[in-house]
Amino acid sequence: MKARIHITLKNGVLDPQGKAIQHALSALGFDGVDDVRQGKYIEIDLQQTDPAKTEAAVEEMCKKLLSNMVIENYTIEIE
Repeated sequence: MKARIHITLKNGVLDPQGKAIQHALSALGFDGVDDVRQGKYIEIDLQQTDPAKTEAAVEEMCKKLLSNMVIENYTIEIE
């Protein structure tokens, strides 16, 4: 099975990298960009065949390693 994980900063957490991207876009002539928030995308291939067990395992991975639960949110897609 494949797990797709999107990790983003929680609302209210400053995103200096997003601001740098926003300023760079403006410098390149892309006007009208009000805000940019950046994040991480991770794909994991697992040998597990049970979707519920796969999601539970990936949930634990996110909590223990892949995301910072204090400042980040994540979503998981299992395929």
